[in-house]
Amino acid sequence: MSDWRLMGQAMDVARRAAGRTSPNPMVGALVVRGGVVLAEGWTQPLGQDHAEPHALKQLRGKAEGATLYVVLEPCCHWGRTPPCTDIIVRSGISRVVVGTVDPFPLVSGRGIQALRDAGIEVLVGVREDECKRLNRGFLKAVTHGLPEVTLKAGMSLDGRIASEAGESRWITGPAARARAHELRDSHDAVLVGIGTVLADDCALDTRLPGGRNAVPVVLDTWLRTPPGAKVLTAGRRPLLLCGEDAPEVDLPADIVRLPRGPGGVDLGAALRAIAARGHHHLLVEGGATVHRALLGGNYVDRMELFVNGRVLAGGPGFASGPGFGLSDAPSFRFVSSVPVGDDLHIVLEHLEG
Repeated sequence: MSDWRLMGQAMDVARRAAGRTSPNPMVGALVVRGGVVLAEGWTQPLGQDHAEPHALKQLRGKAEGATLYVVLEPCCHWGRTPPCTDIIVRSGISRVVVGTVDPFPLVSGRGIQALRDAGIEVLVGVREDECKRLNRGFLKAVTHGLPEVTLKAGMSLDGRIASEAGESRWITGPAARARAHELRDSHDAVLVGIGTVLADDCALDTRLPGGRNAVPVVLDTWLRTPPGAKVLTAGRRPLLLCGEDAPEVDLPADIVRLPRGPGGVDLGAALRAIAARGHHHLLVEGGATVHRALLGGNYVDRMELFVNGRVLAGGPGFASGPGFGLSDAPSFRFVSSVPVGDDLHIVLEHLEG
């Protein structure tokens, strides 16, 4: 089996940790000897094993002459867990194949050098772009202080997220809604604007067997979230992002006061506050004003759109506010388009430049 193929398998293993590693990256590791996968591991919840020791423990720490495939450079410093490089060296691994370098300052090439200094052969950069994309949230948080932003919406064929009368339940069908809950399960936090909370009294929890709740985040400039709102009690303790001049309130939430920007809380400050709490993968679920503001600020990395075949010909659009010109409109490339029940699930990624 080739390095290319085995790194792909390591990425598949890493995806098992989606939404469960914050603030750590999701990493997959394979221990291979003679073309046979002896063990596989993935990043465990915070404070538990990283991917490499998770795999090596299955071999009781012994892997003489084997090759380790790992999506991200192994750590070489003490944190909540011991350095992965020390564990790898003690195991007898003779070769390590790394997908991409970890930009975190305490690692950033030092892990690779520590392995080479111990006499281990290290190959770096196998399927590098794909490994970077897998952990784009972590990498973006480390290098720019921002989370990866995925915008999700259910809409009609003509781009409406509600009818002219305000009906939004349900534009899309059960299969699409189940997939939307899978997205919540795989993200660290899910964000809406206060308008969505007041209109829908959304819980923002994950309704899947064995699912876990992302942290609810509300952009609430004036702290208008009602004391009885479902978002305050349905899942994990929510994060309310308000203006510095918002009134004092007593709510079961973490309240962060931020500078004001055009139309509400400064979005850059809001996203930095989210990333600073270790929430590197952010799912945005509306509403239309929030969508427009994030798109206008060039903050959206990815879109997951669920499109139903009906035409509403009225009601709020997917993004509302001042229009973009053709030359400055946010642009995305189509990644996939797959039927989900009676709806179409479209995935797009932002085009840089």
